[in-house]
Amino acid sequence: MVSETHRRIVSSLYRQSLRLSKSWISRRDLWRVKALEIRQQFDENKNVKDPRKIHYLVSNTQALLVKYAHPDPIIPPQRPGGTKYERNVFPPQGEVIKGDW
Repeated sequence: MVSETHRRIVSSLYRQSLRLSKSWISRRDLWRVKALEIRQQFDENKNVKDPRKIHYLVSNTQALLVKYAHPDPIIPPQRPGGTKYERNVFPPQGEVIKGDW
């Protein structure tokens, strides 16, 4: 039986793998092929029950993510570091310029 923690770790690694591949491949049609390859690799190991083998697969996947990290990854626009993060900041409330007008 697989624990809930293990499922979360594996799904997190899967999402990270997809995001990383999206940073390297800009064309959507080519990225989709790579995404299917990644899914196939994860599906091949979904029935592994041996804890040592699971630990090896998880640590190997984490090492591959570090190895192939993109130097300038794609950041969603609304997230910190994105192109539109805090672009439309609301003006401060109240009196901004004090003076005798």
